[in-house]
Amino acid sequence: MAKGYGRRPGMGGGMGGGLNMNMIKQAQKMQQDMAAMQEELEKKEYTATAGGGVVSAAVTGGHVLKSLTIDPEAVDPDDVEMLQDMIVAAVNEAMRAAENEMSSSMQKITGGMGLPF
Repeated sequence: MAKGYGRRPGMGGGMGGGLNMNMIKQAQKMQQDMAAMQEELEKKEYTATAGGGVVSAAVTGGHVLKSLTIDPEAVDPDDVEMLQDMIVAAVNEAMRAAENEMSSSMQKITGGMGLPF
């Protein structure tokens, strides 16, 4: 029987198997690092304001609205729509800040491998 008969290239034996195990270990470490980073960022709070600071929203990296502060001067019964717009703007900006940091942190871990984060 010929040496290596019945083996597929890169499937055990030789250096190919060792390289594959190293890649698997690296991928597992990256996965662990990403999970730890995601957990840390989900607990972090991000704050944004709108209307020159009269509306402030704080969210977590897990996209949970933690607080909403409205300065009494922003409350105009004749212009509720403006207050609503400022609230939406502040919450959306805080969410964007959380998402941007999450994305940036994940890219640092993956080394710009183009993974969808």
